Amino acid sequence: MKQVPIAFDLQGLLVPIASILPLKQVKTSIRSSQKYQQVLASVREIGIIEALSVFPQKDDTYLLLDGHIRLEVLKQIGETHARGLIATDDETYTYNKRVSRMATIQEHAMILKATRHGVSEERIAKVLRVDVASIRQKRDLLNGICKEAADILKDKRVSLGVFSLLRKMKPMRQIEVAELLTTTTNYSVPYVKALFAATRPEMLVDPGKHKIIEGLTPDQVAKMEKEMEDLQRDLKVIEESHGNQVLNLVLARGYITKLLANARVTRYLAQHHGDIFQHLQTMAESSSLEN
Repeated sequence: MKQVPIAFDLQGLLVPIASILPLKQVKTSIRSSQKYQQVLASVREIGIIEALSVFPQKDDTYLLLDGHIRLEVLKQIGETHARGLIATDDETYTYNKRVSRMATIQEHAMILKATRHGVSEERIAKVLRVDVASIRQKRDLLNGICKEAADILKDKRVSLGVFSLLRKMKPMRQIEVAELLTTTTNYSVPYVKALFAATRPEMLVDPGKHKIIEGLTPDQVAKMEKEMEDLQRDLKVIEESHGNQVLNLVLARGYITKLLANARVTRYLAQHHGDIFQHLQTMAESSSLEN
């Protein structure tokens, strides 16, 4: 078996912030976003957890491969040095593309792990700038959710309200709904409410309690159930043709991603063709093909 080379110097080191050269600017809209404020609060409370990824240049500067928001936060709070992981090559433009965004169930797992290690829910809430009730809701996220449905959704960004609706369904229906969500890439509460309304009573945990849908008559609910079953069949039929189209799009985006993985190409485009570079960057970093 071919040995995979290590991509970083395992020791790491403290890098002067003034010597770090970012590949892109952090927009003003990002600085005012909730995500930025959460990172800012976290760094102030417990410091940097994930080191910056940098690549050394010949003039004692470092190309920033990953961690642009963290770098901005460190500058904002007046730090002069940052802990850095030194990459062994610079063909890593899209580090963020290779790192999965935190999924809802992964957040649940991290909160459980933190509480097991003695971190209070109040401190977690303070770091993330949310209320304690939100942390407890994420802590109890998978109560009443079958393992198979959880596995299907484990790497997806799913609205918290979706899990409340799934708990009202029996395991087989939970699995069906989870598969529909991934097929349509729609993880919103309104969509799951429609699926819940179209669920047969025998597939609900407590039909008498939950089957009453506000504003709908029993006949309308029955009609919705039939239409939803027809829709599910139609989705299965179009999956094959849709798959071919998605494959072509994935290949095209993969080529763009590989092209932008070359730091020299990235620098050239940023300096001479900024508008084209911005569009290519958006395509390469989009979380879904619909974006």
